[in-house]
Amino acid sequence: MAVPKRRQSKSRSRKRNSHNTVKPMKLQYCTQCGTAVPSHVVCPNCGHYQGRPMVASEE
Repeated sequence: MAVPKRRQSKSRSRKRNSHNTVKPMKLQYCTQCGTAVPSHVVCPNCGHYQGRPMVASEE
């Protein structure tokens, strides 16, 4: 079985793990009501998606 000959330095390990960070969510604004919503998600406020009504309004 293969075993590493030398211990990996902290620098090398941290460089490899730098891509594993949690990135903040990118928000876009709804074209109908202006609420900040994640992209590719139906607006919870007005029920529109890409300018089209997807959920019937309660009013």
